[in-house]
Amino acid sequence: MVNPTIGVLALQGDVREHLAVLRSLGADPISVRRPAELAACDGLVLPGGESTTMIKLARIFDLLEPLRDAVRGGLPAFGTCAGMILLADRIEDGAAGQETVGGLHITVRRNAFGRQVDSFEEDLHVDGLADPVRAVFIRAPWVEAIDDDVEVLARVEDGPAAGRIVAVRQGPLMATSFHPEVGSDGRVHGMFVDLVRSA
Repeated sequence: MVNPTIGVLALQGDVREHLAVLRSLGADPISVRRPAELAACDGLVLPGGESTTMIKLARIFDLLEPLRDAVRGGLPAFGTCAGMILLADRIEDGAAGQETVGGLHITVRRNAFGRQVDSFEEDLHVDGLADPVRAVFIRAPWVEAIDDDVEVLARVEDGPAAGRIVAVRQGPLMATSFHPEVGSDGRVHGMFVDLVRSA
């Protein structure tokens, strides 16, 4: 699969940036708002944004159950920030009755790093990449717990949150607490494109 079709869930959030990074890596990116668009995808990015809003909109667009079916069926998916929350099976500090797409065997803590004013950047070592990634955290979750089949790709290295898990992979699913679409480093997306090509 030389130019996989990779969708970006385009209900809300930083969609354009993900489309641009994927295009730069040789994928054929499309915006996904409807089940038919989802069905055309070889892989899917669930971007940052507001997780509760995205779930509500997915319901309105009749996209929530198709998303769940696609992920359960093995569609490679990559969630960033709010997208990590959407892929998680379990949420701490979620909104009352908050639902997820699920599939990723992790517990995430919503807004774990604090509010918008607590946003920060840090160089992170990501398993599988030679050099550190400049990670941007904006009202980010962290991974509170993982099941045995989940591989930790990165942890916070400094400060009060040192040791917290912020990147994971489980089979065809990947998720980061941070925003790899910010800046000009496409290597984390590159890991996902490779995952899609090998699926």
